[in-house]
Amino acid sequence: MVIGYMKMNILDLHGQFCQECLLIRNYSPATVKWYRDCMKAFLKRVDVVALDEITTEVLRNYLYERRLNGTWGADTFLHNYKGLKAYLKWCVGRGYMAENPIVAIDKPKLSMKLPKRITSQEALRVIEYAFNMRCPYRFERYRNRAIFAVMIYAGLRCKEVLGLKLHHVDMENMVINVFEGKGGKDRIVPMGAKLRTYLVEYLGDRKRLDKGSEFFFTTLRGDGPYTYNGLKRVVAYMQKNAKINFSCHKLRHTFATLMLEGGCDLFSLQKMLGHSDIKTTTIYLSASVRMLQTQILKHPLG
Repeated sequence: MVIGYMKMNILDLHGQFCQECLLIRNYSPATVKWYRDCMKAFLKRVDVVALDEITTEVLRNYLYERRLNGTWGADTFLHNYKGLKAYLKWCVGRGYMAENPIVAIDKPKLSMKLPKRITSQEALRVIEYAFNMRCPYRFERYRNRAIFAVMIYAGLRCKEVLGLKLHHVDMENMVINVFEGKGGKDRIVPMGAKLRTYLVEYLGDRKRLDKGSEFFFTTLRGDGPYTYNGLKRVVAYMQKNAKINFSCHKLRHTFATLMLEGGCDLFSLQKMLGHSDIKTTTIYLSASVRMLQTQILKHPLG
C-alpha cells in the first residue's frame, strides 16, 4: 500500500535515496553521482515536482524523445533508464509508489561491440615510452612506467590504480589487493616478475625522495595521491608524441585479450578482472583474433 508520500517532492526523496546508497548500501560516490546526474537531466526537460507526476507516459516521452531526435544512442538511453529505474524501485520498496512506472517501457537492444585494444607490440611501446619520455625529474619516469605497467600486466582500472595504497601491494607474495573495485568488490590480482621489477624500481625512487604518503602512487611535489588529471595529461602527451591510440581502459582490454591468447582460462580471468558475470569476460574471446586463428587449425579437413 502506498503510504501517502505521492505528493512529496521528487528531489527530497531522491536526496534520501542517494544518502542511503552511500551510507547503507556502500555504493561508490561515482555511482551516486550517476544517479544524481540522471535525475538532474530528467527534471531539466520534464516539468514535474511531485512523485505521482512521474508516470509511464511521462517517462516514455522523455526517453523516446531524446532517442528520436538523435541526442542519445542506445547506450545513453539505457544509462539514463537504469539510473531512473533504481530510484523508482527504491520508492516502490519504501511504499511511496504502488509500482515502478518505468518497467513498462521498451528498451533498445545494445549492439555487441568488441572491446577496443592495442597490440602487444604497442603495449610494450607504451611502457617503454612512459619511461623514456622527456620528464624534468627521474621520479616521474619511474612512476609513469609503473602506472601503465599495472594496467597492462594486471588489468586494473584507472580508478583502482590511483586508489592503491602501499599495503595493498604485496611484493613478497607478488599480489595486488584491490579493495572496493567496481561494484564495491574486493579481489586479488597476481603480479608477474616483469611488473614486480617495475614496481620495485619505482618504490626505490619513491624512497629516495622520502615520500610518506599512504597512497602507492604519489605526486612529485608533496605527499598527495597522484591525480586523474595528472594521468590524463600524461596519456594525452603520449598519444600525441608516441603515436599510439590508447586509453587507460583500452589497456585493461589489452590485458584481458593477451591473457586469453597466452592460455589463461576464462574463470581465472574473470576473477582477475573483477567481473560479476562470466558472460562479461567471454566477449574477450571474440576480440582475440590470434586465439581464433589457433582454433581454426583444429578443423579436421585442414
